[in-house]
Amino acid sequence: MDVITKTELPGLKLHSRGKVRDTYELGGNLLMIATDRLSAFDCVFPEGIPNKGAVLTQLSLFWFDYLKSHVKNHLVTDTVPEGLPAYLKGRSMTVVKAKPLPVECVVRGYLAGSGLKDYNATGRVCGIPLPPGLKNSSKLPEPIFTPSTKAVSGHDQNISFEEVEKLMGAEKAAKIKELSIGIYKKASEYAQTRGIMLADTKFEFGEYDGEIILIDEVLTPDSSRYWPADKYEVGKNQPSFDKQYVRDYLETTGWDKTPPAPHLPAEIIANTSKKYIEAYEKITGKKFGAL
Repeated sequence: MDVITKTELPGLKLHSRGKVRDTYELGGNLLMIATDRLSAFDCVFPEGIPNKGAVLTQLSLFWFDYLKSHVKNHLVTDTVPEGLPAYLKGRSMTVVKAKPLPVECVVRGYLAGSGLKDYNATGRVCGIPLPPGLKNSSKLPEPIFTPSTKAVSGHDQNISFEEVEKLMGAEKAAKIKELSIGIYKKASEYAQTRGIMLADTKFEFGEYDGEIILIDEVLTPDSSRYWPADKYEVGKNQPSFDKQYVRDYLETTGWDKTPPAPHLPAEIIANTSKKYIEAYEKITGKKFGAL
C-alpha cells in the first residue's frame, strides 16, 4: 500500500493544490483527489498517513448520500475517469464546478478546543454569550454557528454573523446558517446511534445553478471532532477519532506551530491511520477496505 502525498496527472490542468486535496480540471467539472497529506495547526507534515485520503473520500460519500434529502451536494461520480491511474480509486471524486462561498461554516455542539479557550476567557464563543459554569466538553444548550474566513495559507479567522451578512448578503448568510445547523443536528443524531458524539464540525458551501450546495468534504475526521460516547466525561479532554490525537502529541513537543512542520514518529502515524479507519467503520458500519 502506497502513501500518496502528491499527485501529478499529465494531460490534466491542475486547478488547485490545498493542504490535503489536489484538484484538476475535468471538462466542465473538477476531479477532486484526497491525498494522504496531514495538516495540523495549518501546517502540512512531511509524512502522509496511510489510507487517510481514502477514508476522507469514502466518509464524504457516505454522508453525501445520507444527507441528500436535506441538502444538495457537488458529487457527480466516484468512478475514476478512463485512462487515469488506478491509485485514484477510492480517493477521488468528480464534482461540479461550484462557486465557493467565502466562509467556513463551523457548528459547535460541545465546548472544546479554541471554543473552550474563548469561553474561559470571555464567557462567550466567537462573540456568542453562553451560560456560566460550563466546563471542558460540556454540551451546549443548542448548537451554535461560528463562521470563519477561508485562509488560503495561514490561520482561518473567526468572524461574526454580521460580517458574513456583509460578505454575501443577509439572505445567503441566513441560508448557510440554517443549513449548517440542520446538517449538524441530523448527522449528530445519526452518529449517536453508532456510539459516537459529533462535538463540532465545519462545512463548505458553493453556488451552482442558482442554488447553494454542499461542497468539498463533509463530516470527516479532518473537518470534525468525533468522540466515543461510552468514554464521554465532562471536565476533561475526550479521546477522539480525529486528528486531535496528533494535535495533542504536537503540544508535547515544544514545536512553535510555525513552518516547517516537524517529522512525525512512526507510532503516531500508525495510530492516526487506525483512528481514521475506526471512525469510518464505526460511522458507516462497514469494514474499511485498504487501498
